[in-house]
Amino acid sequence: MLTTAKVEEIRARIKCWRSQGESVAFVPTMGNLHQGHITLVKEAKQRADHVVVSIFVNPLQFGQNEDLDGYPRTLEADQAKLVDAGCEMLFVPTPEIIYPKGLEQQTFVEVPGISNQLCGATRPGHFRGVATVVCKLFNIVQPDMALFGRKDYQQLQVIRTMVEDLSLPVEVIGVDTVREATGLAMSSRNGYLTADEKAKAPALKQALDALAQHISAGGNVDNAISECKASLTAAGLTPDYIEVREASTLAPVTDADHALVVLAAAYLGKARLIDNLPFNR
Repeated sequence: MLTTAKVEEIRARIKCWRSQGESVAFVPTMGNLHQGHITLVKEAKQRADHVVVSIFVNPLQFGQNEDLDGYPRTLEADQAKLVDAGCEMLFVPTPEIIYPKGLEQQTFVEVPGISNQLCGATRPGHFRGVATVVCKLFNIVQPDMALFGRKDYQQLQVIRTMVEDLSLPVEVIGVDTVREATGLAMSSRNGYLTADEKAKAPALKQALDALAQHISAGGNVDNAISECKASLTAAGLTPDYIEVREASTLAPVTDADHALVVLAAAYLGKARLIDNLPFNR
């Protein structure tokens, strides 16, 4: 596996692959890789001739008092996992490479509407940072397809909207959330949980399951959300938001909507956990 921080080296290798008529799949990450990331890489390997992964802890998507400095960086362990998964090229740029003018002078990509709700309301500017770095990475790597986990459901919809609106020639593929045996969605930030908190964390998925079952059986959406919040609080989590939305657009639910998704974020100790559950009414 080639590991490089050089844009020209990435482009030269991909130009060679393209000249042979071969396809490229891309998996952007922030590192500290877990089985969810590796599932994306293995899925990419099934879909394309070559797989490129990036590891970049993107400062533009972190707000004030968030965990940028403390975000876990485990490059050597990540490299070993990627080699085993079949990755052929790893792009590890520095902030100076991605943002040579600095964050204040960086041209940015804004995806209006969908970026300003849910996690975007709690973390202003977060999805601007996500859209900007993903757009830039797409322009550097120029993949045929890019794979993202559905755990970050809103992020996936933001990226899909950006790709459509900017006519980018990249197929965006969502891959199902990988979960621990307890049902907890795998996340790099799960490492912040203590043993006691790790035992409480599965309550998030359990609460979403109960909410979806309630609504699918004809129950009232607002009542289901209230019960979900109460169950999370009783389990020791602090809800940030719990929302039921139309699955493809994240628009508020109407009586005509049948494909829905419940999205939730909750605090547990130092960790902010997010999860979602698509379901039909």
